[in-house]
Amino acid sequence: MKKSVLILLIFLSFPISCQGAFFSQENPFEGQGYVGTLPDLTKNFRPTEPVTTKPVFEETKQFNSENQIKPAPRDNPAFVNIILKQDKSSPYINDLTEFIEMLEKIYESIENKETVQLFASRVYYFNQNADYFRQKYEGKPQSSYISYEKLLELSLQARSVAQLRIEAEKYSPYLAYTGEGKIYNSTNIEEQMEILKDEVEKTITILKLVEE
Repeated sequence: MKKSVLILLIFLSFPISCQGAFFSQENPFEGQGYVGTLPDLTKNFRPTEPVTTKPVFEETKQFNSENQIKPAPRDNPAFVNIILKQDKSSPYINDLTEFIEMLEKIYESIENKETVQLFASRVYYFNQNADYFRQKYEGKPQSSYISYEKLLELSLQARSVAQLRIEAEKYSPYLAYTGEGKIYNSTNIEEQMEILKDEVEKTITILKLVEE
């Protein structure tokens, strides 16, 4: 009986001692994460091949050789006379063309008896261009042309007449039309305007002859 009780006590105490011994030891797998068997992920894996992108247009051919360029048809009279026709107009002729337009406006201003302000503004614009024209061709062969000399002469004359009209409008109410004040009377102004008109017309004719 005593022997049976002793065996029973030993049997009951065995799980407790084993459990205490298990927790008293350090866990050998602590800090090592998952230690099981992983599936082989590379078994069915195929590396991606690089894809070369093609342009939507074909490469343009480079024309580095003169043999690849079609020569100009210089033997064709139409090409020579039309395409290669040289511009006969020189800078000097082009300048004269612009002066013709300016002088025609001054002529119309005198003909239509426009106001002093409008007439003076047209003359001022003409004089500014004439000053540049003189500097541009001074000392050059063009400075000996009649058209060059006539333009500069007319510029001085137009400037004098415009100044006369401006002074007449400004001072005539305060001056008697005798002595020095006589130059500001309407009769003298009209005579000077007619003289200028004739000179403008002559100059336009000379410039147009040069163009031809």
